[in-house]
Amino acid sequence: MGIKWILRTLACIPLLTATSAWSAEIHGRSSTQFQWYNDVFTDKKVAEFGEYLNLSITKIDKAEKFSIQGYGRLTQDVRNGGGLNGRLYYLYADYRDLFDKINLRFGRQFINYAAGSALVDGGQIELKKVGPVAFSIMGGRNVYFDLNGEATHPRDFVFGAAAYLTGFKKTDAELSYFMKFDNDGLARDQLGASFKQYLFNSVKLYANTRFDIPSESFSELLAGVKYFPTSNLVLTGEWYQSYPTFDSTSIFSVFAVSRYQEGVFRVDYTFNDMFSANAGYNMQDYEGADADVYEVGCRIRPIEQILLSLNYDRRKGYGGNLNGGIAEITFEPIKPLELAAGIHFDVYERDRVTGEETARKYWAGAKYKLAQNMSASVRVEDNVNARFKSDWVGRAVFNYNF
Repeated sequence: MGIKWILRTLACIPLLTATSAWSAEIHGRSSTQFQWYNDVFTDKKVAEFGEYLNLSITKIDKAEKFSIQGYGRLTQDVRNGGGLNGRLYYLYADYRDLFDKINLRFGRQFINYAAGSALVDGGQIELKKVGPVAFSIMGGRNVYFDLNGEATHPRDFVFGAAAYLTGFKKTDAELSYFMKFDNDGLARDQLGASFKQYLFNSVKLYANTRFDIPSESFSELLAGVKYFPTSNLVLTGEWYQSYPTFDSTSIFSVFAVSRYQEGVFRVDYTFNDMFSANAGYNMQDYEGADADVYEVGCRIRPIEQILLSLNYDRRKGYGGNLNGGIAEITFEPIKPLELAAGIHFDVYERDRVTGEETARKYWAGAKYKLAQNMSASVRVEDNVNARFKSDWVGRAVFNYNF
């Protein structure tokens, strides 16, 4: 779907609402942006204008079951030329509660199952209120983008199905299947599951897994627990395992890979309205090679208008060492205006040959609320590291909600 298709689709929206038997409502956000940065692939300075449009059309029918959702962008590099570049992220029609049991969604949409996710030009059908279980099927053209725009090939398709629990206030569970085709045939064939359970009003258990059928291996496993004995304290423990898998049609599928595992423990505590703190430990395992990561941070609000965030992390082990931190401050001198600034500073050592290097980022920004439905913001940052002595990037934005 190119830029012409986007413009034609948007042009039809006023006609759709005008021919309705009753007045439809259109809401959304227009975000006009100007960005400047250095393109790391071409080493050229880029000055780019962009228009990002997010819209929702509701109350199209009397029962208010039908709606249209859309989000896309148009950009133009005014420094180097090249013409307009358009991307349509989603644009779909949604009809809910057909016969009080079926939800229909057709068009470009993002679909996420435990077994896999994709941006799809196609449809999704949900059958709900069938006892404690609901069902979903989806399929269509698999959409993906490269640096220059949409890169989908003629034979790129995805299909999937899911069954999930419904009607349980404290329990969520899903079993799903996902497969993807490309020009060379079946590229992905996966099963997935997810689970979430609340216990005693103070414990949350959760788990996710994804199984790759061609390689007969679990590509992802996650199990975690959150314990919040009081409203001020949250304890988190997680175990995660990843075994990289590639498309069956890719040459990389024959390469040997390493299994990665990590264990995480984290504490978040809010002392009062003025001070909160967090600390965490992450043990990383690369099939016999280990690394340890420690993190501490705090948020301080000495007065209502000022918020100071501090974070320090240290990593030691396989892949190199890191020692660094982040300091950010937000200041609201008057109600419509918010000022912010920060510094990121890291000292890292990939190996003994390279020695220690530093990476620094300095940034400042401001946001001003012009009216209830309008705001403007600007952010400028400079990156200094082993590659750049100075790399300036920035963005100016005007948002209008309608």
